[in-house]
Amino acid sequence: MIQQIYPTVAHNYRYELNKDMQFAAAHYVPTERAGKCSRVHGHTYFANITIVGDELDDSGFLVNFAEIKELIHKRFDHSLLNDHDDLFSDEDAERFPTTEVVARTMSEIIQSYLDQAANKPICVQVFLRETPTSYVVYRPLAGGSR
Repeated sequence: MIQQIYPTVAHNYRYELNKDMQFAAAHYVPTERAGKCSRVHGHTYFANITIVGDELDDSGFLVNFAEIKELIHKRFDHSLLNDHDDLFSDEDAERFPTTEVVARTMSEIIQSYLDQAANKPICVQVFLRETPTSYVVYRPLAGGSR
């Protein structure tokens, strides 16, 4: 894992959890404007997920690190992102598997899982590095809106 300093999110919660992970995945961006990226190619993605909350669960966790990794790594590692038809689309630019959309989708997957927890943690940021020189930071709007 790359030693990395991530952008921080201002918040007033008692706890902040950050989970780093990496996964290897291929994708293509289905538009001519993507240039070479319109062809299938792969990346080793590096992600940092930031989750906040005021209360711990009955195991003493804000959320178990392993559960967050399971949600993302198991789903995306060694896959073609475009094949995840439930998440991405070749027809809708808002659902092309760009780094921006993948980061937003990761946030939505994680928040959907967190919404089931009694202590109600919140995913406030997904940092997703696609290459050593390119990354996206996604922060959901308050209230869960895009």
